[in-house]
Amino acid sequence: MADISHRKASAKVKVVGSDGKPVSNAKVAVNQVNHEFLFGCGAFESLPYTNGVSVHNGNGSVNAQKPMSEAEKAAFKANLEDRMQKWLGLFNYGTLPFYWGGFEPEEGKPNTEQLMNAAKFLKSKGVTVKGHPLCWHTGCAPWLMNYDNATILKKQLERIHREVGNFKGIIDMWDIINEVVIMPIYNKYDNAITRICKEKGRVALVKAVFDAAQETNPDGIFLINDFNLSTNYEILIDGCLNAGAPIKTIGLQSHQHQGVWSKEKTEEILSRYEHFGLPIHFTENTIVAGPLVAPEIDDLQDAHYDDDAATPELEQKQADSLETMYRNLFENHPLVTAITNWDFGDGAWLNAPSGVIRKDNSLKPSYNALHKLIKEEWHTAFEATTDAEGFVNVEGFKGSYEITSDGKKGTFFLKSGTPTVSVTLN
Repeated sequence: MADISHRKASAKVKVVGSDGKPVSNAKVAVNQVNHEFLFGCGAFESLPYTNGVSVHNGNGSVNAQKPMSEAEKAAFKANLEDRMQKWLGLFNYGTLPFYWGGFEPEEGKPNTEQLMNAAKFLKSKGVTVKGHPLCWHTGCAPWLMNYDNATILKKQLERIHREVGNFKGIIDMWDIINEVVIMPIYNKYDNAITRICKEKGRVALVKAVFDAAQETNPDGIFLINDFNLSTNYEILIDGCLNAGAPIKTIGLQSHQHQGVWSKEKTEEILSRYEHFGLPIHFTENTIVAGPLVAPEIDDLQDAHYDDDAATPELEQKQADSLETMYRNLFENHPLVTAITNWDFGDGAWLNAPSGVIRKDNSLKPSYNALHKLIKEEWHTAFEATTDAEGFVNVEGFKGSYEITSDGKKGTFFLKSGTPTVSVTLN
């Protein structure tokens, strides 16, 4: 059994009634309701769910409602409700799409309301929300190409001030810049962000966009994120930190379409990023219940899966591989504070069987495997009796808790460095 004390905390919890007096010598039930650790997933499904639309493009935009009969509307609503409840039954952290081209297809007309609806809904369910991404060369707004580089940079920084400011208090975590290693040399097509990165250099652009976010929300958590996990990314982060960029968290993409990472590969990668001492998020994790993408394909955007790519054997292999990866990261790496499974349902990006539910919403072995870990093995619940002064000792996984006694309930957060907590039952 691995030592997972770094994921746990203990506290003396004083239980008091609404009259302020200790609840002495009383039976109480203690139950964890959320983890401090961020068990995440792409939350793109929440856009059609909260905006009443039938199609979501997956890029920060939603289409208008297609004409449907009343029966079709009812079935569509029930399908979305089923998907969302299953999503909420497993995850406490969701990524929403802010790809500039989809979020603001026409300059000055961003889809702020639609994203706000989704973000507020998720937050109301106890979900931590992250916006992804604010600066990226892919999925960029084509209308930026009408401007010179100085104006493009100005509009990029204005965009960051706008989004971080508008969503402050609802979304306080952002992938500020995405895939910078390749950004200035990206050559699949011309785009505005590659232009300014080429002119300013990687470090200067990273510092500019992070400074803009920090100015707007000093308490925000801001990530740099990349799929290129070579020493080039390590050197880039080192240069950005030395330049004073307020990077709060390091994002590592782990799309494993061309083979599941061995433990040795995972450890080697982490050894090069843990030395910074910053929290590490596995921001985009994909393990596929299907055949591997051919190694000669350099860009996964060029890959595509057949509808029948998954088999029961491959689904079980996906579940086993996910469990192995989650166990290693959660149990052995204290600096890893979040894992985001990129696709919730099969058939999303690349039509891959990469989700934890199938297209028909049925649960896959991978959903059940993660649920067993997060909601059972890594979950704290017990009954106890308070002492004469109303205290009960709580030791468990860090996160939020409920205490109930005689039909009354109170809440508290268990975290490191807080040896005593007071809870009022109402």
